[in-house]
Amino acid sequence: MMMKLFFSTLARASVRTGLAVACALSFGVGSVAAQENIPLDRAPDNGENLASLQHGAQLFVNYCLNCHSANLMRYSRLQDLGIPQKQIEDNLLFTTDKVGNTMSIAMRPDDAKSWFGVPPPDLSVEARAKGRDWLYTYLRSFYRDDTRPTGWNNMVFENVSMPHVLWQLQGVRTAKFEDTVDEETGEKVRRFVGYQQVTPGKLSPVDYDSAVADLVAYLGWMSEPEQRTRKQLGVWVLLFLGVLSFFAWRLNAAYWKDIK
Repeated sequence: MMMKLFFSTLARASVRTGLAVACALSFGVGSVAAQENIPLDRAPDNGENLASLQHGAQLFVNYCLNCHSANLMRYSRLQDLGIPQKQIEDNLLFTTDKVGNTMSIAMRPDDAKSWFGVPPPDLSVEARAKGRDWLYTYLRSFYRDDTRPTGWNNMVFENVSMPHVLWQLQGVRTAKFEDTVDEETGEKVRRFVGYQQVTPGKLSPVDYDSAVADLVAYLGWMSEPEQRTRKQLGVWVLLFLGVLSFFAWRLNAAYWKDIK
């Protein structure tokens, strides 16, 4: 029974890994080019904190699920985070009427492409495709840019099509740049020097960073809800292989002891 569960979990993880690679190939080209000179901040590890994951699920449904889908995730899986089904139906079930349905959205890809220039990616495995540190830094790097169609830009993903959906929480801020001369090439270089807060948000900077950490933790959990089971099974499998190796070693010694 344990081995059956192990291979079932492994199969589901393999499917999600393949999709993560596909997302990385589809949406990661621009982000890699844009982040070369931007150091990534370390995302807090809240993956084992149920309160953090529950808050992250709330933020995801309220702010992300309007444009981004999560078609590999069912609302019912939120019960694994300790959220009762009644609370899911009353507070989180906005895009469908059944708790067993997936987290799909009503927006059509054609409409999304005409509005944003590119359809927003499905976020089921985005944390595995981009990495938690990238997501944590990205969601904290938006700034006001009136030259962009959405009015927003991002230091990690330059000229990103996504607007700053969390701006009410963080507030409005602009980016400050200064022109310097590259000592090697002699060319003028525009260097980022910081942000300037224009209007405050509903959250303080510390609380906003904490909220983003919760959201990123949930995205990491959603990308592989079985990760805790996988790790637990991995320990038991290694212990089993260790015991099996011991018996195989002793059997080999007994087999060859009379053969010279």
